[in-house]
Amino acid sequence: QVQLVESGGGLVQAGGSLRLSCAASGRTFSVVYMAWFRQAPGKEREFVAAIRWSAGNTYYADSVKGRFTISTDNAKNTVYLQMNSLKPEDTAVYYCAAGSLIQATVASAYGYWGQGTQVTVSS
Repeated sequence: QVQLVESGGGLVQAGGSLRLSCAASGRTFSVVYMAWFRQAPGKEREFVAAIRWSAGNTYYADSVKGRFTISTDNAKNTVYLQMNSLKPEDTAVYYCAAGSLIQATVASAYGYWGQGTQVTVSS
């Protein structure tokens, strides 16, 4: 199995930046995609960004395109989410996910999840 641990969340003012990290361990050779999802209170879990670990292909939700960047450090088995120009509506718990299915933007396609890290953007 794969274990995922997120870090880097916190409080930031609107327009600011934050970088989230997700460290993967275990049987990471089985992972095809890694992704970030987020969930605000009372809201459904929402896709944010995904990356094909081996090839580097990236996918972004329209709401974050141009502001967020997903990347990996393969030597550290870590995926990052660089968040710039943050907005109050970005406030949510951000979850790292890993899976082997092709549906990179669908939460149900991911079999492994981290515990989440809180991101709060003040106005």
